[in-house]
Amino acid sequence: MISRLLILALTLSLAGCELIDQLLADPKAAQRVADSKAIGSACRHGLRSIEDCYALNEKASKAAVFDGWKEMDQYMRDNKIDGIEPKGVKPPQPVEEVVIEAKPKAKPKADAAH
Repeated sequence: MISRLLILALTLSLAGCELIDQLLADPKAAQRVADSKAIGSACRHGLRSIEDCYALNEKASKAAVFDGWKEMDQYMRDNKIDGIEPKGVKPPQPVEEVVIEAKPKAKPKADAAH
C-alpha cells in the first residue's frame, strides 16, 4: 500500500517537471520579456514599423519586441482591426554624413621660356 502511494506521489511530482523551469526562472527577466512584448504590440497597433520600434526602445529585447509586434500583427489581421496614427515622439532620423574629398592640387607648370 505504501509503495503504491510512493509511486503515485513520484508520478505526480514528475508530471510537473515542465513547470520547474518557470518556478526557478528569475521573475525580473520574465517581466522584462513581457514588457518588451507589450512594447512590440503597442508599436504595431500604433502603426510603427519594427525598425522605428527598435529605435525608440533600445533597451528592450529585440527578440521579444519582434514577437509582440508579430503577434499583434496577426491579431489585427485576423480581427480586421485598423491601427491608430502615432502622435508621440518620432524616432530620430539617421544622420547622413557627407564626406567631401579635397581635389589634389595641380602641379604648377614649369615655364619653358625663361
